[in-house]
Amino acid sequence: MIRNLLFPLFSFCLIASCKDTLEINNNIVKADKLYEEGVSLLEKNDVKAYLKLQEAISYYNKESDFSNISKSLIVQANAQKNRGDFLGAESTLVEALKMMSENDESLYSLYDTMATLKLNQKQYSQAIEWYDKALSVKIESGQKRLSILNNKSVAEYKLGKYKLALDILQKLDLSKLSDLNLKNRIKENIEYTKWLDNNNYEAQATIENILKLKLENSDLWGANSSYAHLAEINKKSNPEKSLYYAKKMLDIAQINKSPEDRLEALEKIIYVDKPTNTNSHFITYKNLSDSIQNSRSDYTTKFAFIKYENTKVKAEKAEKENQLLWLSLVLALLTAIFIVVVILYKKRQKRLQQEKEIEVKNTQLKMSKKVHDVVANGIYQVMTKIENQEDFDRDKALDELEFVYEKSRDISYDKTAEEKEFSKVISELIASFTNDTVKTFTAGNSPGIWETISSTVKEEVYQMLRELMVNMKKHSHASHVAVKFEKTNNMVEIQYKDNGIGISGDLVYKNGLRNTASRIEAINGTITFDTKIEKGLKVNLSFPVS
Repeated sequence: MIRNLLFPLFSFCLIASCKDTLEINNNIVKADKLYEEGVSLLEKNDVKAYLKLQEAISYYNKESDFSNISKSLIVQANAQKNRGDFLGAESTLVEALKMMSENDESLYSLYDTMATLKLNQKQYSQAIEWYDKALSVKIESGQKRLSILNNKSVAEYKLGKYKLALDILQKLDLSKLSDLNLKNRIKENIEYTKWLDNNNYEAQATIENILKLKLENSDLWGANSSYAHLAEINKKSNPEKSLYYAKKMLDIAQINKSPEDRLEALEKIIYVDKPTNTNSHFITYKNLSDSIQNSRSDYTTKFAFIKYENTKVKAEKAEKENQLLWLSLVLALLTAIFIVVVILYKKRQKRLQQEKEIEVKNTQLKMSKKVHDVVANGIYQVMTKIENQEDFDRDKALDELEFVYEKSRDISYDKTAEEKEFSKVISELIASFTNDTVKTFTAGNSPGIWETISSTVKEEVYQMLRELMVNMKKHSHASHVAVKFEKTNNMVEIQYKDNGIGISGDLVYKNGLRNTASRIEAINGTITFDTKIEKGLKVNLSFPVS
């Protein structure tokens, strides 16, 4: 039967292996095409770009091409960043980072994208850390390195570190830079940072000339930045000119379809425009701000849905592909496991039953012996003394009978402690001393206190508390008794307190408490009798958690 199962299984695996080999190149070709389509759509339709890249990832994943998977994820993160889904973009980058090797060629791009995300969220110190990481690895071109350094200088001057930002910018060699837009941005940042460092610096004329070059080169995003800088430079010295540049920035932001830049332009307009126009501007600002938030939420949902649907489809497809391969093997394996489990279960049940019967017999013998030795012999001994004594001492006989009674309680404890939660056993012990004249209270006696305490230590604690309570009943004349439990720093602390007549230090060990001291020593604990309180007795017990 096994041979009949293995032969078709081997044949199926061989066919599947050949088919996979033939499909490898096809998968890579499809993935590369989808990747290029996604990149080309990035500036036009971020959602479609994200979808194309997700499809590319599914093909790269078939070939375990982690380098291209991570590269696709980085572009996806840029799509999310463009639409304000900053947290989603960060999550995508972390996913990509987990797949990348130390020498991955896209590592600098991931760091740079993460830094820009932090910059957009005004987390400037973190942005600088990520820019430094990008600069510490291999970068594909000197031009890209200049761009990263320029962005790092922006984060520095946003933190008010103008001289440090200038130091970065003025060290850049622009002589071989072919990207005119980047060159203009760097030159303008130098002028603007100089003005930030010294508001008396004449930067306006130079920035206006750079603005003309940007417009001639159709660099509208760069022009948006120039208008923002010029509006800021004139905000206090020439509000009318500042208003002019802020409105120009608003126009360019609308052309660029950048609601975030429109919002920034409105902020600048509100600051310098006439008070009579403030309300109108503020309403526009509020509506735009709400629209941006709604749009970000909408895009976050769309990106998440694409990833979820793709993951779901991929999982369903993989499940169908593997179903036929594993069906026969799983059925045979389950049958074998079921037979083994049934056999082992029956053996275990039989063994547990035998162990339980032995345990019950041993417990019964132990309890029987204790009852005979402690209770029966103790009562018989008291009866003998009464019978043979001419002068019957009633109090002495009661003390001896109480001793036998307490021993019987010990036997009861041996059984109940096994059946009940120890915290309940302790609570019942203390509560058993409550009567018409004595009220008992417990605090902090939760099950968690005793979780890691050994049974030996629990028994000693039980006996110590019983001795304290018996001593209280016999000697203290207390009306209120409180016992507090607490676990701190691997130590259990127990505080006993009553309002009785108290006890002097030299009588502590003569008053039925000598066993308590020896028991606490046996569990490496300490006991302190506070006999100097105004009224009553206070005893502190502490011992380490085993």
